[in-house]
Amino acid sequence: MSEKFIDRRPAVQTALVVHPARAREAALRDPRARLDEAVGLAQALDLKIEVAELAPLRAAMPATLFGRGKVEALGALAEQIGADVVVVDDQLTPVQQRNLEKAWSAKVIDRTGLILEIFARRARTREGRLQVELARLDYERSRLVRTWTHLERQRGGLGKTGGPGETQIELDRRLIAERIAKLKRELVEVRRTRGLHRSARKKAPYPTIALVGYTNAGKSTLFNRLTAAEVEAKDMLFATLDPTLRTVRLPDGRPAILSDTVGFISDLPHELVEAFRATLEEVQEADIILHVRDIAGPDSRAQAADVEAVLEQIGAGKDSGRKIVEVWNKIDLLPEEEQGPTMARAIRTLDAGDAPAMAVSAVTGEGVERLLRLLAGMVDDDAAVEARLSAGDGQALAWLYRNGRVVSRGEDEDGGVLVSVRLDRQALGRFERQFPQALLREAAE
Repeated sequence: MSEKFIDRRPAVQTALVVHPARAREAALRDPRARLDEAVGLAQALDLKIEVAELAPLRAAMPATLFGRGKVEALGALAEQIGADVVVVDDQLTPVQQRNLEKAWSAKVIDRTGLILEIFARRARTREGRLQVELARLDYERSRLVRTWTHLERQRGGLGKTGGPGETQIELDRRLIAERIAKLKRELVEVRRTRGLHRSARKKAPYPTIALVGYTNAGKSTLFNRLTAAEVEAKDMLFATLDPTLRTVRLPDGRPAILSDTVGFISDLPHELVEAFRATLEEVQEADIILHVRDIAGPDSRAQAADVEAVLEQIGAGKDSGRKIVEVWNKIDLLPEEEQGPTMARAIRTLDAGDAPAMAVSAVTGEGVERLLRLLAGMVDDDAAVEARLSAGDGQALAWLYRNGRVVSRGEDEDGGVLVSVRLDRQALGRFERQFPQALLREAAE
């Protein structure tokens, strides 16, 4: 058969998605919204969703999570629709996962496994692949029990009989442990390299701004709007995994470095937080954190709480002293009668002196200029100086435009150039050393 006629696409698998609706959860987030999110995660893996089911859960059963009656009902439903995969939108123990697979005669994947699989497919850079593989191995290490029963019984020395697949389990665990140790060593090198890159960026007096937010909140679309970049932005959960850095021009010419990071999600697997710590250090080291929220989403407040919890976990929360701005994105999706009040609420946060908020639409560009002006003002804690340059000293003038934020420019009566500029202390020292002929004085605030 000709090579071009071979269909190499993976077979489409049908799926049943189940969200265990716990009683305490209803007060925090709408269970239906959580189910829709689980469906979105499953669709990100190209699964064909036949049925999405809410399963009320009063108390978790140690063996199967659900009670016997619910296990039988869900098993009958999975058999009826011919489900190849059952997605349980909760964290399952290895025992629960194995027992459900036996009861339902289908592959069972929990929320953690689902997110890890998406990350494995989407990671593109070497760093991203290393981090995802480390997280997956850490997750799978505890799920090897009785997965090698096909090896039959193996006899050891002295005529003793080992258990089913016992030797293979031990070998597999040892191989995983060795691979994890190797990946951690490689990630230490990645972290060191990232640290060197950050140190090099700090030598240039550019403030750093990190975009964080719930997955699919519009971070990449806003990133493209601010930097004129072409980062992939789709209406899809975890469309962007690998961090991207670009230069953004703030008003009056001041440059800044903007980084687009991986999206957060509720119940983000601990393995991923640990594995992606090298990437999340970009957030820890940022001068300003932009927390992008989908203000038009029904769970905007709950999603914001999930993001804030992860920020606290990595040491970049509100109590860390970081400058945090909430960006209320997707106001274009709000009903017209709600857009005005939302904008007014955001403006009130600026006047209150609390953590500021800006209402924007990354798609239409509404509010983006106001956001840039706010950011320019927040990085204006640098030294304000006035420099007098000779008419022919274009090199020094160009240096100020590249490395500082020029507030105003004029001429004196002798034909010289008067420039009011803001520079950080490091840049100010470099300017004085490189251009000692320039006359500097502290600018009046």
